[in-house]
Formats: sequence, C-alpha cells, structure tokens
Amino acid sequence: MEKPAVLGVDIGGSHITAALVDLETGTLIQDSIKRSAVDSRGNAEEIFTAWCDVINNAFGNDLSKERRIGIAMPGPFDYENGVSLIKDQDKFNALYQLNIKQELAERLNMETAHIKFVNDAAAFMHGEIFCGAAKGYNNALGLTLGTGLGSAISINGVAKDAELWNSEFLGGIAEDYLSTRWFVKKYKDLTEKDIAGVKELAAIVNEDPYARQIFNEFGRALGHFLADFIKNTGSEVVVLGGNISQAFDLFAPNLISNLKAFHLDTDIRLTKLNEHAALIGAASRWNSKVKIVEKVR
Repeated sequence: MEKPAVLGVDIGGSHITAALVDLETGTLIQDSIKRSAVDSRGNAEEIFTAWCDVINNAFGNDLSKERRIGIAMPGPFDYENGVSLIKDQDKFNALYQLNIKQELAERLNMETAHIKFVNDAAAFMHGEIFCGAAKGYNNALGLTLGTGLGSAISINGVAKDAELWNSEFLGGIAEDYLSTRWFVKKYKDLTEKDIAGVKELAAIVNEDPYARQIFNEFGRALGHFLADFIKNTGSEVVVLGGNISQAFDLFAPNLISNLKAFHLDTDIRLTKLNEHAALIGAASRWNSKVKIVEKVR
C-alpha cells in the first residue's frame, strides 16, 4: 500500500507556498512546489480561494481521500481546532474567529481530521533542526522576520512557539519594531516618503543615508531584544528567516556587536532551507516521531 500524500503548507502575510513532503527523508518533491501571492487584507472568500488553488495545484492529480495536510500558520491561532484569532495586525482580519480547518476541508473535499495546523515559527524551527542551519545544536532559537515576528525555541529537539511577537519592547511590543511595518514607518518618518518594504529599502542603501541609518538601528534593536532571551534559554544558535533576513548583511554588524556588548557569542545563522523549513516542519505534524509543542508554558 502506498504511503498517503502529505502536503506541507506555509501561509504568510503576503503569500502561500505548498509542496508534497517525503517524511522519511525530510525533502520536498520538487515538481509539486507551488507558490502564489495572497492579499491578506482581502475578504474571506478571496483568501480561501487563493489558498485552495495553490493546495490543489500542489497535490496535482492526487484526489484520494487519504490526502494529509500540515499547515504552518501565523498566530494568534487556535491550532488544535483550526480557528483564527488574528486581529488588528493588518492581515487576515476577515478570518477572525472563523474555523479555517472546516472551511478548507469543505472546499478541498477532505475530512477535517486530515488537516493539522502548527505555528509557523515552530514549523520553521523544526525544519532547520531536522536538516538545516540548527542541525546538531541542542538549544536553538529561530526568528522569522517579515510581515510579522515569528519566534520558536528548540530544546533537545522539541520545537515550541516562543510567542515573542507581543513581548514588551521599547514602549510597545516587539512586533512593532521587528517587522516590515517598522521599516516602512521609520522611512516615512525620516523622509516623508513612502516605500514598499525592506527589499526596496535595501536597494537604495548605498545612495540613501536614511536607509543605512534604519538598518543600523534595526540591528541594534534586534540585538538588544535577543540578549535576555538568549541568556534565559541558553540558546547556542539563532537562525533567522523571513523576508527581512535577506538583508542580513545590512544589519548583521550592529546585531552582532550589540550581542557582544552583552557578552554573548551566540552563533547567528541564516536559514538554510528558507521557505522549505516551514513546509517540512508543517508536514511533520503527521510524523509521530516529531514533537512540536504549540506554546511555551
């Protein structure tokens, strides 16, 4: 009897990616990888339609009842029951308190029991531990820096959502300062000009001193934010993913120097698997040997 297909899905604030995963090897079936942009500010029907189109395309011709899906989803979210608790985050407001598991099952002609959710940062962390940048480390911290701030820790191979996004930081919460919207707002405050995001800011850093200033400030803030958490958890490595991490070279010097000021020499590494980490981690919800805990208690 053939093994049932397991699809890993990574849902972000601006995209969805899906791929079939070989759980024995932790690798993706390359021709199944599908990705699409998603307007997370759209209405519920628009969002579900975009998600289901990608999921169906990734499954290809497999319409069997034995299909399984593991979905990496940003929080706050009721991962056990599949209910979105996201609100006031400039994304997915239309899905607040909807049963996402039931909505997807109906549209995909699947049983709700065949769909599992996992925190996106915890999924990312597990993927990196299994075969990525954190492989071989006992204690690790993973951050996904993008539309929001995702965070997870791994202690002895068990990945947990660290829920750092709403930690008190600089008079607000961490996600106010460690996400794309901070870059956009900061540049607007300094120049009275609009910019689409971090990629666009990185492109002008050589000719715009304000852009350089912003990346320097971000690096210092990230180092300051991480210092206490690294000390408290004994993290041996920090793995960075998400769109902002692609500009790592622009903020890394100030991040590392600030950590050293706190007498920390923790390894800072970029994701090896990029989006594949979350896909592998999400699909691993169907592997009984994998332990992913949804919340640090």
